[in-house]
Amino acid sequence: MTSRSAFLAACAATALLAGLSTPAFAVTDEDIANDAATTNDVVTNGLGNQGQRYSPLKTLNRNNIKGLIPAYSFSFGGEKQRGQESQALVKDGVIYVTGSYSRAWAINSRTGEKIWEYNARLPEGILPCCDVVNRGGVLYKDMFIFGTLDAQMVALDAKNGKVKWKKQIDDFKSGFSYTASPMIVKGKLISGVSGGEFGVVGRVEARDPETGEIIWKRPVIEGHMGELNGKPSTVTGKTNETWPGDMWKYGGGATWLGGTYDAETNLIYFGTGNPGPWNSWMRPGDNKWTSSRIALDPDTGEIKWGFQTTPHDGWDYDGVNEFVSFDLKKDGKTIKAGATADRNGFFFVLDRTNGKFISATPFVANVNWASGYTPEGRPIYIEANRPGDPSKSADGKKGVVVRATPGFLGGKNWNPVSYSPDTGLFYIPSNEWGMNIWNEPIAYKKGAAYLGAGFEIKPTFEDHIGSLKAMDPATGKVVWEYKNKAPLWGGVLTTAGGLLFTGTSEGYIKAFDSKTGDELWKFNVGTGVVSSPITWEQDGEQWIGFAAGWGGAVPLWGGDVAKTTAGINQGGSFWAFKLPKEVAIR
Repeated sequence: MTSRSAFLAACAATALLAGLSTPAFAVTDEDIANDAATTNDVVTNGLGNQGQRYSPLKTLNRNNIKGLIPAYSFSFGGEKQRGQESQALVKDGVIYVTGSYSRAWAINSRTGEKIWEYNARLPEGILPCCDVVNRGGVLYKDMFIFGTLDAQMVALDAKNGKVKWKKQIDDFKSGFSYTASPMIVKGKLISGVSGGEFGVVGRVEARDPETGEIIWKRPVIEGHMGELNGKPSTVTGKTNETWPGDMWKYGGGATWLGGTYDAETNLIYFGTGNPGPWNSWMRPGDNKWTSSRIALDPDTGEIKWGFQTTPHDGWDYDGVNEFVSFDLKKDGKTIKAGATADRNGFFFVLDRTNGKFISATPFVANVNWASGYTPEGRPIYIEANRPGDPSKSADGKKGVVVRATPGFLGGKNWNPVSYSPDTGLFYIPSNEWGMNIWNEPIAYKKGAAYLGAGFEIKPTFEDHIGSLKAMDPATGKVVWEYKNKAPLWGGVLTTAGGLLFTGTSEGYIKAFDSKTGDELWKFNVGTGVVSSPITWEQDGEQWIGFAAGWGGAVPLWGGDVAKTTAGINQGGSFWAFKLPKEVAIR
């Protein structure tokens, strides 16, 4: 062998060895299971599948928060600047974030430089009810997986953004869409469906993340058949047990916000949306399982328990809000509990092992559709505040108008809460508003809005709508409150450094003392913030990340309250902040 050939062979051998010794990008089931405890990455929506949105990082704290500085802003570009509700992920020096109109990016987590970009080719005629948002994806093995507005699930190569597989969730022309972040549970890709305002039936489904093929499906409305391994499995509930006639066939219950998972109980928790139509006089009965929380077996999709937060919903009080697992310490006992701040204005605590009711406490002012809940967990309705039956009106076209609180956008909408094990408190980004609402006759038509109601959102108070609250789940008491003039539409993050992060419609990213509610730091990004923050550690420094860009349901459906956000610029970007080492060690 010549010296040149020997040299080339040695180089090739060295390259081969280097390739073998350098692990390929991979997110494992163990990474996902430990996400709440690890600090150098964020690989799940919710900073852990339980959805507590709490980080053990404490480099950044009450004493040095004023040293937090912007590191970079990455522009999403183009003209599609609205409704940036994504929670980003970070792994091995790369940020993965989605944007409006079903787009995704990978960017360098240190510099903000783009690595790759993916733009879904959306067809004409998509039917998203509440803006063109996307709330994020999931990392698994060598893939970044997210859903699109035309009701498809897409798996991208995490290294280069190329499509590995794409599968249709359902027919977008019927009203199906997808906006939530999916999740990985025990090696399965778990997701729901969007489109409840169009009479689609909600369901939860599991796919093989390697291929996108369906493993199981579970409809949430009684009378519908489930699927397991390509074959019919069991019917959900009992046909016509709580639905009249054929109403169950278009019953709504969209699972549009995604779910959480608790390894201790081995249960997936999903919320379900409003029944269709809104006009409750057309569908007497509880209408299970709409406006509910359900627990499913991750292996089969069977429903293990259900709890209906608003039986026979007549106000569009979707029950989709996240169910967060935690250990409740009460009366000298520790209970495996879960909590949820519902659209209907009540904060619920349930036994997460069996769904048994523990408590329900109003977390917004002037709730008037119900006076409370019985010890068994049934609402005590104030029937005078249920919208009137249009069939009994003089013209048969419009029922009696009522003023109901909260408004249909909810005491809390999609924007997720945080739970801090340090303080034992839940932090709720709530809104104080009501609505004038009335019922109208309606018939189901494929691909058409299926409401049977009209509405006008009205603010409860003159000086504020948004209200960030710290709530004690053991007592139901509000420990502190921060009032914001415009609605709050972004998620919340707490840390072991005693901090709470969130964004405002006015464009501020803010940090609060999680014990007292004192505002400690703020930074204006020039557009409304309606996303969920993350934090991670790299190069010995703690970082904070937010997507920024005004939009979502408020400017579309907010009526009078949308006036409080008039003039807010739209935008699309990801902002990263860090606490420099020299500041942290002072």
